Amino acid sequence: MADRAVDVLLIGGGTASAACAQTLRTQGFGGSVLLAARELDPPYDRPPLTKQYLRGEQDRSASHLPQSGWFDADATELLTRTSVTKLDTAAKLATLSTKQTVAYGKALLATGAMVRRLQVPGTDLDGLHYIRAYGNSDAIRAELDQARSIVCVGGSYIGCEVAASLTALGKQVTIVMLEDDPLGRGFGATAGTYFRSLLESHGVTVVGGDEVERFEGSERVERVVTKGGREIDAQLVVCGVGVLPDVMLARSAGIDLGESGGVRCDESLRASAPCIWAAGDVCEYESVVHDRQRIRVEHADHAWNQGAHVARAMLGDESPYDVVPYFFSDLADWASLEYVGPAYRWDDEVVTGETTTGQFGVWYLEAGRVRGALSVGGGLDLDRARELLRSGEAVGRAGLDG
Repeated sequence: MADRAVDVLLIGGGTASAACAQTLRTQGFGGSVLLAARELDPPYDRPPLTKQYLRGEQDRSASHLPQSGWFDADATELLTRTSVTKLDTAAKLATLSTKQTVAYGKALLATGAMVRRLQVPGTDLDGLHYIRAYGNSDAIRAELDQARSIVCVGGSYIGCEVAASLTALGKQVTIVMLEDDPLGRGFGATAGTYFRSLLESHGVTVVGGDEVERFEGSERVERVVTKGGREIDAQLVVCGVGVLPDVMLARSAGIDLGESGGVRCDESLRASAPCIWAAGDVCEYESVVHDRQRIRVEHADHAWNQGAHVARAMLGDESPYDVVPYFFSDLADWASLEYVGPAYRWDDEVVTGETTTGQFGVWYLEAGRVRGALSVGGGLDLDRARELLRSGEAVGRAGLDG
C-alpha cells in the first residue's frame, strides 16, 4: 500500500518539470500534481548562473520558473530537497528520499544532468568550481576578491560565458580548451575565429588545442599546468567540460536507455515504461525534425518546450515533438548569439553579413540541406532557418542570401 497517491508525478526540479506543471494547469487539468525536486530552491532558469546572476545583476527570485508563489496558487505541490530514490514502473509506485511511497497515474522523468568532472591530479584543492546550481555561482562570487587570475577550463558555452562575465567584473581570465577556438566545435571555423577575436579584444587569454594535465597548490589552487607545458597562475578555476544525463533512477527502474546515455523515448517523448515520459537533458528522443535520428539536447529553452509537450501528451495529445531545438548565449554585453539545429554534420558553411561588424550568420549545410543556423547580433533569419530545417528542402548556396 502506498502512503499516498497523485495523478501526476514530476521527477526533477528543473525547467522541464516547471513547464509540465504550468502547462497541465493552463490546459485545464484539475487532478493532483506533485513535483519532487532534490534542489534547495523552486524550479529556476539556469542560464543566468553564468551570466546575470554570476555578475550580481539578478537575484534568485527573478529566475524562478514560474515566478514565486505559482505552485501554491495553482495547487501544484512542490517538495524541495526531496528526490525519488526508487521507481517501480509495474506497480506505478515511487519511493521518495523521505521514505514516503507515492502511487502515481502518470510520471515525467526530468532528472536533468550532472557535471562532468575532470580526472586529473589536484582536483581536491580549494578554489576549483563547477556550475550547475545557485550555490556554485555563490561560491565563485564569494572567492573573487582573493583571485587575481582565473582559469576557465572548456571552450563551450559555460567556459566562454563565465570568462566573459568575470572579465566584465575586472578579473584577468584565461580559457584553456581542447578545441582550437572558442565555440568552434559546435559552430565551425568561421564562428570560432570570430569568438576568439572577440574574447581576446576584451582581455581574455585564449589557449586552444591544449588540456589540463594537473592543478598545483598547497591547499588552494595556485596554478594550472597543461599537457602542452604551460603553467598558468590561477587562484580560482571554473570547469565547464560538459554534463552527463542523470539516468541513475531510470537505469535502476529498468527503463530503456539510448546510445547517448539518455532515456530512450519515441517521437512523442514517451519512455519504454508505461505512463512515463522524459524531458530535458535526460531525454533522448526520435526527432521528426532530424530525419528520425535520435538526439539529446541540453538547453533550458528545449527543456521547457519538451516539458510543455509532455503535459499535452499526458492529456491525450499523441502528436510528435516537432520543435526545432533553439539555443542562445550572451558573452557579457559584448555579443549575443542564437542557434537552431543542432547540426551534427555539415559539409558546407554559408556566411551572411560581416564578422567584422559583429552582425552575421552562418548556415550549416549537408548535401545542400540546412542542418543548423547561427545568428550573431541578429544577423540571420531564424524563422526561415526553422522552416528549412523542418522541410528538409535542398536549397544549396544559391538559395541562401549572401
